[in-house]
Amino acid sequence: MDKEFIFQLIEKIKDTKIEEIELSTEEYSVYIKQYLGPKEVISQSPASQVVNIPANPVVEVKEEVKKSEIKEEQKYHVIKSPLVGTFYRSPSPGAPPFVEEGDMVSKGQILCIIEALKVMNEIESDVDGRVAKILVENGQPVEYGQELFYIEV
Repeated sequence: MDKEFIFQLIEKIKDTKIEEIELSTEEYSVYIKQYLGPKEVISQSPASQVVNIPANPVVEVKEEVKKSEIKEEQKYHVIKSPLVGTFYRSPSPGAPPFVEEGDMVSKGQILCIIEALKVMNEIESDVDGRVAKILVENGQPVEYGQELFYIEV
């Protein structure tokens, strides 16, 4: 891991809402944290923090999908997880979910929360449309780039 790589990494995350990143090898460990401004606290627990993270508006169609399925999937906008964490459909246990399948959503509306390192990250819709499919169960771990919602635009 050389200095140039570290500087390139800093430049790449500078214009994102990534707050912190840590990379480790057998020889080196790098921790980068950027200040994104003040955060709001959700009533779920006193130590919880909220960071608004817009979902990535990239739609990928897998090659092994049949052509008839491609037409069906292309009419949906895919909301993907912008980080690794635990998926929650509601702001606190016992509260109603942010959205249900069939609900109309607008750009900027909160769809779910992903908890990562005790930080509650609100995931917002980046399009107006109808929630066609929720692909993740409440409390399920999610990976970076994992599909969470299909939004019919």
